[in-house]
Amino acid sequence: MNEFEIINNLRKIIKSPVSLNLNDDVAYDPKSKLVITIDTYNEKIHYLKFNKPDLLIKKVIRSSISDIISKGVNPEYLLISFSGSNKHFSENNIKLILKSIKSEQKIYHFSLIGGDTTKSIKSSFTICAYGFSNKIIKRNKCQLNDDIYITGNIGDSAVGLDFLRKKIKSSSKIEEYFVKKYFKPNIPFGFHKELHKFANTSMDVSDGLLVDLRRLVGKKKLSFLINYNLLPKSNFFKRFLNKKNKKKDKYLFSGDDYQILFTAKNVHRNKISEASKKWNQKVTKIGTIVNNRNNCVLINNKIIKIKDYRGYIHNFK
Repeated sequence: MNEFEIINNLRKIIKSPVSLNLNDDVAYDPKSKLVITIDTYNEKIHYLKFNKPDLLIKKVIRSSISDIISKGVNPEYLLISFSGSNKHFSENNIKLILKSIKSEQKIYHFSLIGGDTTKSIKSSFTICAYGFSNKIIKRNKCQLNDDIYITGNIGDSAVGLDFLRKKIKSSSKIEEYFVKKYFKPNIPFGFHKELHKFANTSMDVSDGLLVDLRRLVGKKKLSFLINYNLLPKSNFFKRFLNKKNKKKDKYLFSGDDYQILFTAKNVHRNKISEASKKWNQKVTKIGTIVNNRNNCVLINNKIIKIKDYRGYIHNFK
């Protein structure tokens, strides 16, 4: 059984409309305006090991509030739970973690309001993020002929993970760049405040562009067509993979990007361009919502049906 099969079973017992039928990355109560999300990060699953606690906490915080901002909502409060051994949470490591939390609070304007600590053999973090909004941008609300956009670049974090796994090698400068992108994703904070002006639907890219885009569209009788050549890549990414003759799609579709994926009517192109300039945020139109049976990628003027969505799924087998 995988995570989505478990979620489908949970839908049978969840009655509250606040849950959004477990169809989004957040729960939302329009009466109280509360927006809430929760994420857990486990050692050996979500990160390799606990050797950079100051950077690790930045990664888990940013990936958690990414869910909130992709809905067009500001993160207001965070609860953070730590689990680990004496070695994980030594006095020095706690100081490093607290210093990073303090720094992240200043950047992303949230307040830490509590949490929990427990002892365990392997380390883990659970973060619950809260925000408040009159409305949110939900999944599965795209419309026919919508433009498809993504913020920032994709692929850098996945390359960084392979450096950490010692699967690839390069100069210290290049390795440092990609590892930094793995631990400190540039989430599109600020630009998210503009989403309500033009986005029909949105979510963050965490498990992989293709699999997340399929989730964004949902079960509507619509599909997506994206242009492979338009996918946004950093200069480091392009130079490094061309030099190493590596397959780019291995990294482009692996996830861990924490960028905002959204659709909008083509009449909003100027608004999106203006918001991009206002926040100095890279935003790229990568495709279109179409009325086809299959999701496809355009590669060198050839339309190819997607069979392998790549990405990450938790399996419990």
